[in-house]
Amino acid sequence: MQYRNLGNTDTQVSVICLGTMTWGEQNTRDEAFEQMDYALDNGVNFFDTAELYAIPPKAETYGSTEAIIGEWFKTRGKRDKVILASKIAGPGSDWIPHIRGGNTAFNRQYIQSALDGSLKRLQTDYIDLYQLHWPERSTNFFGQLGFVPEDESQLTPFVETLEALDDQVKAGKIRHIGLSNETPWGVMRFLQLAEQYHLPRVVSIQNPYNLLNRSYEVGLAEISWREKAGLLSYSPLGFGTLSGKYLNNQKPEKSRLALFPQYTRYNSPNAISATLRYVALAQKHGLNAAQMALAYINSRPFLTSTIIGATTMAQLKTNINSIHLNLPESVVQGIETIHLMYPNPSP
Repeated sequence: MQYRNLGNTDTQVSVICLGTMTWGEQNTRDEAFEQMDYALDNGVNFFDTAELYAIPPKAETYGSTEAIIGEWFKTRGKRDKVILASKIAGPGSDWIPHIRGGNTAFNRQYIQSALDGSLKRLQTDYIDLYQLHWPERSTNFFGQLGFVPEDESQLTPFVETLEALDDQVKAGKIRHIGLSNETPWGVMRFLQLAEQYHLPRVVSIQNPYNLLNRSYEVGLAEISWREKAGLLSYSPLGFGTLSGKYLNNQKPEKSRLALFPQYTRYNSPNAISATLRYVALAQKHGLNAAQMALAYINSRPFLTSTIIGATTMAQLKTNINSIHLNLPESVVQGIETIHLMYPNPSP
């Protein structure tokens, strides 16, 4: 395994991070335990979760993933071996009314309430990296393009959010803070205010990044490098599409897109055409398509960690082993050629 510093801290996290959002929905408690055991035994010391999980979000599975991790900590006694990341859900009255009425804001009240709930489910007294799952304001995230300004008079000021997080850092409940689904403006604003008011500094940005969506490279990649707030890449395989398993209209039994066809971000005509070419490139060079896609991400200088997700142990082993793959220059050039043909078909 390889390790990199989390932001400007001395905390070392594995370049492969174990994603957990399927636990409690697609994966059982026992399957999650097996994944955590295997990952830790193979050098993965970084786990990422959220109060929102399991996915897709439902009232009956809210917090179930954190609860499974908490049971594993209690059973295995290995809390000190894991760098644990979690997230507070943002506003979503139309799709997550079961979380604080769907009107969650990043103010003192809700941050403390969400954090305490996560700590209880996780059966721990601290979280190493606590992230804002998506912006409180209206902006581009979850694949939204363009910018439509809205009334922001009721939003929590960024300074208040940072002060609320600072309270929890001082209380020992949080060690570091991060952002997720953020824009360049949002990241820089948080960094500016942290410096101005001597408040906690953002150490990571968890955004989508994969061969079908490299939009992070415009603006945010430079910020990650210069400001030491590295990328935590989620959906590195585009919901598994870059493995090639959905090509030719295949829908493997119990796969995410078979169970939840509403997730269409990575199956547009251009995304399918690009995926066909990426898979063919891997096959031409005798590579596993999923490992090729992951290895490309692992090699990016602005990356801290790649968050893998797996519903089977075979997938987990393949994904973790991507850390040992160094792509030949001919493969990298092939990837860049395909990207020029189909730039960011799944933003």
